[in-house]
Amino acid sequence: MSLINVGLIGAGRIGRVHAKNLAYRIPEVRIIAVSDILIEAAKKLADDFQIPAVFEDRRHIMENKDIEAVIICSSTDTHAQMIEEAAVAGKHIFCEKPIDHDLARIDRVLGIVERAGVKLQVGFNRRFDPNFKRVQEIVASGDIGEPHILRITSRDPALPPIKYIQSSGGIFLDMTIHDFDMARFLINSEVEEIFAVGGVLVDPKIGEAGDIDTAVTILRFKNGAIGTIDNSRQAVYGYDQRVEVFGSGGCVAADNNYPNTTFISDARRVHRDLPLNFFMERYAESYIVEMKVFVESVLEDKVPPVTGIDGRIPVVMAYAAKKSLQENRPVKLSEVDRA
Repeated sequence: MSLINVGLIGAGRIGRVHAKNLAYRIPEVRIIAVSDILIEAAKKLADDFQIPAVFEDRRHIMENKDIEAVIICSSTDTHAQMIEEAAVAGKHIFCEKPIDHDLARIDRVLGIVERAGVKLQVGFNRRFDPNFKRVQEIVASGDIGEPHILRITSRDPALPPIKYIQSSGGIFLDMTIHDFDMARFLINSEVEEIFAVGGVLVDPKIGEAGDIDTAVTILRFKNGAIGTIDNSRQAVYGYDQRVEVFGSGGCVAADNNYPNTTFISDARRVHRDLPLNFFMERYAESYIVEMKVFVESVLEDKVPPVTGIDGRIPVVMAYAAKKSLQENRPVKLSEVDRA
């Protein structure tokens, strides 16, 4: 069996998810080093998953010739620089989304990756969720005819810290960006125009931080389909993640995931337990599958299923949505992307 040696950069919450999956669920991988500017976090992760080398400085990973691929799980503002460093070092790259918030910098990094001839996969894990993947397969097969209407519901169970919102780029770049990618994935067509409306309906502090907490975004696709995405920062009943595609020959939908399939019936009502309440529970399987396909892409010399361009386009869509919200009008993606 072929093996690849990887280095993990970032020992926080998502770094721990990937470390566990790589260590226990993907036998083709050996994690031989982890780095984090918080060295104690890196040491703890290394102890938990038997990683032999621990560094505070990521350059030790970039310079290690035994490491063939890097998994970048650090903060967003470091992604572009680390992708560039890894590409120059000749290492294949898995990087959490987004690549960066600046389109010019994204383009620079993607150019470096292309010239280096290494593989880059961006972490839009929801593509690998079994429910959403099945919807995509049904649409692609033509079983529901030509897609006419897409509906995506994406609502978080609780508000993020205000400090996070102040640096995240706003709801369209930190939350809806997943749904922008999902829209392209499900319909298999690019979006031409976006119209977004939103408001502060949950917490005034979010408005004071310059963001909104509730949004509805309308998408117009090149193939004629129309999509809607509704977002809320707080769904009191849990993590609400649903999609539906209506077409000329039928409809396909995916519901929320629940901790069990039990329904309770009594004299007053029929009810069930609340949906899963955290993204790491809801998308646990998708994190495993996305890493498996990245490793497969490296071992079998295949193009990763979520490329750097796939990482770039949702950022363009997010800026179009922000511009639409600010100017209260539909915005074509070409208005914010002259590339």
